[in-house]
Amino acid sequence: LTIYSGRDEALVAPVLQDFVEETGIDVDIRYGDSGELALLINEEGARARADVFLSQSPGPTAAVAAGEAGLSLLPSDLVERVDERWRGPEGRWVGVTARQRVLVYNTEMVARDELPDSVFDLVEPEYEGEVALAPTNASFQDFVTAMREIEGDDATRAWLEGMVANGSPTYADNSSIVAAVGRGEVPMGLVNHYYNYRALEEDPSLPSRNHVFPEDDPGSLLIDSTVAVLAVSEHQEEAERFVEFLLEEHAQEFFSRETFEYPLVEGAEPPEALPPLDDLGGPDVDLTALDDLEETARMIEDSGLL
Repeated sequence: LTIYSGRDEALVAPVLQDFVEETGIDVDIRYGDSGELALLINEEGARARADVFLSQSPGPTAAVAAGEAGLSLLPSDLVERVDERWRGPEGRWVGVTARQRVLVYNTEMVARDELPDSVFDLVEPEYEGEVALAPTNASFQDFVTAMREIEGDDATRAWLEGMVANGSPTYADNSSIVAAVGRGEVPMGLVNHYYNYRALEEDPSLPSRNHVFPEDDPGSLLIDSTVAVLAVSEHQEEAERFVEFLLEEHAQEFFSRETFEYPLVEGAEPPEALPPLDDLGGPDVDLTALDDLEETARMIEDSGLL
């Protein structure tokens, strides 16, 4: 079974090992950025080598669904294990875990009453040079695509250009941003919620905390990691078994315990430190529409962030 994974090796490898031991199915895995892997699959088209696409976020998965390789319909009994909001159109992919976009900040550098009311406030002069971004990260690109869906391209372009004009520092990924905020290199940064929980588990003395924007703000977007089976795969049965494995309690609780993400299958408990998933709002946006990766990447690049 060949898996293209946009999720980090340190996270996925233990689950893969358990899968191999339980099923006897051999696995060959290629790690990379979710967006780049989606573009690779689409370039390979009908000759795509992957059987399974495990993505950090739904945008790249939707892009593959629209490509020549395509995605298979998953069995309904698998798809129905998660709530409808975490499923792809017609059940062509399914969510594995969920996370929320937040603003991580250093409590020794930023007072609570100085925190922004909206992600759009971050272009104001008072936040000049203070908000770190990871423009190549798949979750950031999904967030930008969601902003396009909610506010339109003109408003999104203006926000990106405003962040550039404000001298927002850029980092390779969310982990780097959280580390920089924790050591006081930068006061704030846009990340997924779980990175700071993981950092605080390792070092509870860190002065970093998460600030959640109002539920209708693009900055509080809820994003799920996803798994899908390629339509061109010659190993459909084995691939579906892998999807099933990720939705079983063992794997769900592993991700929850190790990453502080939200499990999506009923019965799997999230970490006690997290507020209940049902209590999180997030803006009303159709995540299955987040497939315009190339235009979003072009918009981010044209803004000057890259």
